Amino acid sequence: MKVLLTGASGFVGSHVLDRLRAQGIPTVVLLRPASNPRFIQAHRPQLDVRTGSLSDPQSLGAALQDITHVIHCAGCVKALKVSEFFTVNQIGTRNVVAAINQQPGRIQRLVHISSLAAGGPAVPDRPAREEDSPHPVSEYGRSKLAGEQEVRNCRSEYVILRPSAVYGPRDDAFLPLFKAIKAHISPRFGGGRLPLSFVFVKDLAETIVACLTHPAAGGKTFYAASPEIAQARALAEEIAAQMKTWTLTIPLPTAALWPLCQMQEAIARLTGRPAMLSRQKYAELRAPGWVCDSARLRQKLGLVCATGLKDGIAETLAWYRQQGWL
Repeated sequence: MKVLLTGASGFVGSHVLDRLRAQGIPTVVLLRPASNPRFIQAHRPQLDVRTGSLSDPQSLGAALQDITHVIHCAGCVKALKVSEFFTVNQIGTRNVVAAINQQPGRIQRLVHISSLAAGGPAVPDRPAREEDSPHPVSEYGRSKLAGEQEVRNCRSEYVILRPSAVYGPRDDAFLPLFKAIKAHISPRFGGGRLPLSFVFVKDLAETIVACLTHPAAGGKTFYAASPEIAQARALAEEIAAQMKTWTLTIPLPTAALWPLCQMQEAIARLTGRPAMLSRQKYAELRAPGWVCDSARLRQKLGLVCATGLKDGIAETLAWYRQQGWL
């Protein structure tokens, strides 16, 4: 086995690389010239790096030489323009699939990392399940669903994973919440009652690598999440408790989120740096919940993303402090 990993320098991809290396699986990483290798620096001396990008079909074909398995982690989660989501998440995935299809019989399996956003919002009483009809509410979610549709054109065996909200060491999406709580501010979006499924990044990485070879995984889609469901305010309260700090709750009703998202989007355009909050994100923030059922992952593959919020936050907080992020 020899694995090509896209998105290796990112949050999730770097943890997948850690897992592959820990298991002694020969791995090639596809990196853009502008990629920041900070999270994979420890692996660089022994790493086979092939330069290219999802937008360059020729580089993808070259990167696939002598490869037997592919993990496609690269993706766009925030963008200045809606079109960027589709350029990366759909067209980029189409290019990966096309490159695999040009290697008939050699690539044994593609593991594609999608998102709960592709399936759409759901609540604890009726969590998202793989057999449900997808109903994404944001352009990000629609672009991830479009990427899944491209994967289904793959002539090699494939697996699609839809992680819930991913957190852990190296994540910068939840970092602003940790910083706000350190400053004694606890923002409460929509009353803090939004129910959420989470997955700790190391559990997700283990699941991704297991799906490379598990005989029951081929051709299937799986939600990946911890069995634990928590409201947004419970997440903030757990962070504050572990920081041993007091917080002042700042209510942010749903009606206030729209102008806040508009403002963040305007700032992003001025600075040229995409922000997590935008008009696209508003559609996700006003959803009734983001909860999924990972029973199929457990029943079919025997895999459980077992890390609970308490332990996951503790490890994340320790890493933030060690790195000077907090």
